[in-house]
Amino acid sequence: MARARNIWHSANGRIPVAQPVAKHMKHRGRQVPRDGKTPPHRPRGAAGRLPDTVVVEVTGTDRDGDAIGRPVEWDRGAGPPPAIAMQPERRGTPALAPGERVLVRLKPVGPGRYEGRTLRRIGEAPGRILGVFKRGRTENRIIPTDRRSKAEWIVPSGQDNGAEPDEIVLAEPVAHHLHLGLKPARVLERLGKLGDARSISLIAIHTHDIPLTFPDAALHEADKASGVLLGSRTDLRAVKLITIDGADARDFDDAVFAEPDPDSVGGFRLIVAIADVAHYVQPGSALDHAAGQRGNSVYFPDRVVPMLPEALSNGWCSLRPNEDRGCLFAEMWIGRDGRKTGHRFGRGLMRSAARMTYEEVQAAEDAHDDRGLPIPHLYAAYRSLLAARLERGTLELDLPERQVVLDDRGQVASVSPRPRLDSHRLIEEFMVLANVAAAEELERLHKPCMYRVHAPPSDEKLEALRGFLATLGVSLPAGNQIHPRDFDRVLRRYAGTPESETISEVMLRSQSQAAYSPDNIGHFGLALSRYAHFTSPIRRYADLLVHRALIAGLRLGRDGLADEQIAAFPEIGDRITETERRAQAAEREAIDRYVSAFMAVRTGEQFAARISGVTRFGLFVTVTETGASGIVPFATLTDDFWQYDEREQTLTGRRTRIVYRLAQAVRVLLSEANPVTGGMVFHVLDDTVPASRHPSGGRPAGKRPARR
Repeated sequence: MARARNIWHSANGRIPVAQPVAKHMKHRGRQVPRDGKTPPHRPRGAAGRLPDTVVVEVTGTDRDGDAIGRPVEWDRGAGPPPAIAMQPERRGTPALAPGERVLVRLKPVGPGRYEGRTLRRIGEAPGRILGVFKRGRTENRIIPTDRRSKAEWIVPSGQDNGAEPDEIVLAEPVAHHLHLGLKPARVLERLGKLGDARSISLIAIHTHDIPLTFPDAALHEADKASGVLLGSRTDLRAVKLITIDGADARDFDDAVFAEPDPDSVGGFRLIVAIADVAHYVQPGSALDHAAGQRGNSVYFPDRVVPMLPEALSNGWCSLRPNEDRGCLFAEMWIGRDGRKTGHRFGRGLMRSAARMTYEEVQAAEDAHDDRGLPIPHLYAAYRSLLAARLERGTLELDLPERQVVLDDRGQVASVSPRPRLDSHRLIEEFMVLANVAAAEELERLHKPCMYRVHAPPSDEKLEALRGFLATLGVSLPAGNQIHPRDFDRVLRRYAGTPESETISEVMLRSQSQAAYSPDNIGHFGLALSRYAHFTSPIRRYADLLVHRALIAGLRLGRDGLADEQIAAFPEIGDRITETERRAQAAEREAIDRYVSAFMAVRTGEQFAARISGVTRFGLFVTVTETGASGIVPFATLTDDFWQYDEREQTLTGRRTRIVYRLAQAVRVLLSEANPVTGGMVFHVLDDTVPASRHPSGGRPAGKRPARR
């Protein structure tokens, strides 16, 4: 299949002169219902062509204010979804806004491009617009926060709801009588001033419809909660369980303990104790309904949007030091090789011996100071578990997380990679072991389990990854019989090199997304045949379901898994997978906006960076210092005849012989940073780009590597 694309770029723009061979698109054929949530009809006619009628989700607007969208259901393996330019709505009808779904009749207008005409709006509520209100001399406008929306909205007189300049507002389109020009909208809600400490996370929260407030009934149930009595629970209060969390953590839902196993030379007895959320959140209660709808907590630099009300998440379900708390615990035994030899689950009453941070625990271990706590045993057990993990062969993508630190005024004080210590890995290994034990126990009990599943990479993603790795002289095993250790071998080879982070990012993109499902397919990344989430029921609904299943199976109380929930497991799994991805997108976008706000004062400065993406419309670069990422538009590159090679992820200039390649080090200039959208625009400084040779000193660009 042809992969290269030739593009002439001049002062007048770019003209495609050779198209790649069209990819065959994969669609599942089912009837389109009124909710627009199931796949469209199977494509008919030419390969890759959409059907005449399809459900479209509006994703943004063009510069004229007309809606653009994409098919609701699209097989990502078939490449990027086609662009659909929507015709203006009929007179007297509100314009389409991002997020709306419509049944559309399509007309092809070019390769991968369509025009769409609305046949029916799906859902009664109009689309919503989130943006910044701007007051002008003759008219007021809203600048959308979504970078995919290229046009502003006009706010007619009397429709501004008292909004003040630079306020973040939520608006909706209103009926209009003009086909051309910017579309009108009315302000529904004023959310706060742009630049305020809470404004950036508010944008992400409202963009993704994350619930901010709890129903009164749920708050009432949480406020009535009280402490747990010992009763028939196992008394763990004399065990020196400790919590280990980030310095800024407010809830502590897991505690750990380790000691040598007297019955196994070199072995250990471990305890992972988890807050007993199931005791407080009963099936079918208002709290249960609210938690199920949220699916998980969402974390921003300035706030947490919790899955449970604060009376529980920071109160009775938080394992505070020196306070009695109910818990579900996993008691586990491992041999000297780190493999689990046994486990048991129970319901207990514990008292945390200490609340420690990752940094404090690491410092204590490095100084050989146990502080009267089982820190040396925790690390000894961790080293055994780590050895077992290495033997198992897992995918260890150690990508640096951007840490945004805010000052007292809510402004960004610093952006830097979050340090990753052995204490972080220690907790991860203990949690993974408990999660595996939970899945095994539910299978032993023949009880339903909400598995955490992770499928192997698709064939197409593997092929793309092989193409990139081949440019580095690295090969992966042929076929689809790939194992996580094959990826780990590559990561270890490049550990500590300048290319390490980019290789990890590309490898991450090649992976499928993890999900929740009652049907077990194993966890590819962890190289585990069964896996579930047990360790964070404060912030993940999936974990609460696993707790309830264990309670029912082990007869630990009357608050176990309800029959109606068992029947709804497939739907619940889909929903909490969706809420998890919603949270991830909101957190990522908020970080992007914070970083953009931090970088805005440095516009015009030069930075060391690496190319993190190569596309036919430009490059993406990541700044080494802060992890800030942005686009290098195609129009800013040197005038040349450019060849885009999708397999090798390169742009090659035929005249200049300049090669832009994934993972390549470049020097860039920041030309624009927009805190409203989180977008940043960079220019590559040409004198830093190698010409006429492979940038890493290898073979010339434009030729494919031999298979190895």
